[in-house]
Amino acid sequence: MIIDLPSTTTAQVNSKLVEVRETGGAVALGRVLTLVIVTDDSAKTEEAIQAANEASREHPCRVIVLARGARKAAARLDAQIRVGGDAGASDVIVLRLYGQLADQAASCVVPLLLPDAPVVAWWPSEAPDVPSEDSIGQLATRRITDSAAEKNPIKALEQRRKSYSDGDSDLAWTRLTNWRAQLAAALDLPPHEKVTAANVVGEADSPSSELLAGWFASRLNVPVGRAKATSGEGIVQVTLQRRSGAVDLVRPDAKTGTLTQPGQPDRRIALQRRSVRDCLAEELRRLDPDEIYKDALMAVPKVTKGRVAAPAAAKPAAKAKAPAKPKAAEPAAEAPAAEAKPKRAASKKATAKADS
Repeated sequence: MIIDLPSTTTAQVNSKLVEVRETGGAVALGRVLTLVIVTDDSAKTEEAIQAANEASREHPCRVIVLARGARKAAARLDAQIRVGGDAGASDVIVLRLYGQLADQAASCVVPLLLPDAPVVAWWPSEAPDVPSEDSIGQLATRRITDSAAEKNPIKALEQRRKSYSDGDSDLAWTRLTNWRAQLAAALDLPPHEKVTAANVVGEADSPSSELLAGWFASRLNVPVGRAKATSGEGIVQVTLQRRSGAVDLVRPDAKTGTLTQPGQPDRRIALQRRSVRDCLAEELRRLDPDEIYKDALMAVPKVTKGRVAAPAAAKPAAKAKAPAKPKAAEPAAEAPAAEAKPKRAASKKATAKADS
């Protein structure tokens, strides 16, 4: 059920919500949080609402959508209430703000927040430079952005690093969950050797590739390289160098990956690119700061652009040569000496005879 309230106020929206609950009983009461979606009024607004509706089936919540319209228009608030089948396991309140109200979103949100429930803010596309200092971000215990949806994803990721505050998160990081799980599981298999170098190959504007390389740099303390892929989407290849050989996970088609490692048969792994709905649902499972994401984000500058070669293995020491055996004396060399003795004896006899 969808109820339109053109040119309304937040007080009238609240009254209508109470009326709907009392007459139809369609509004869920066991809601665990308030999800505030901040976006511009466009076709992408419905995509964000759909993702929130699907995620709410796992996390029943109140969804408040702030769709900012034209700033030059007269100040006006158009509201829409969605309940029942049009709202998943939540109630959805869409607030379209025009004119000066577009810059006063927080004042429109506060009267509609659920009492004693945490607030999560989500920017599906363009996010403020410092989410924690934004008027909506200050109301939230968790702030979700998506650097991959920005005009310049790599620049946006760098801005997220500079402005990071506890409670910030990025769907570009959430998309790495399956990659991290598969690679960690591969290292649990024999041979249990230390990783000596890591390389991540992905699209030039893939923030997930940057964060995965940062995760390796923060956890493995080894040289990490980040190279640009010539084909494929998102992350294309990850290589972890070890003494016995490389652990190689390749996903050329953004759907299925092939894991290769010494002493193990090749394995095909489902690695489809995750939907926004799945990533959002995962983010809503925890509302505390994500320390692992923070470490990976801060370690991105440590990553070397381009592939990094594994350290060369130490060469075995050369074997010492055995000392040369002395050559046997030639019998011909001793013969003259043996003959010299009788000659000396003969000369002595001649001398003695002359003296006598």
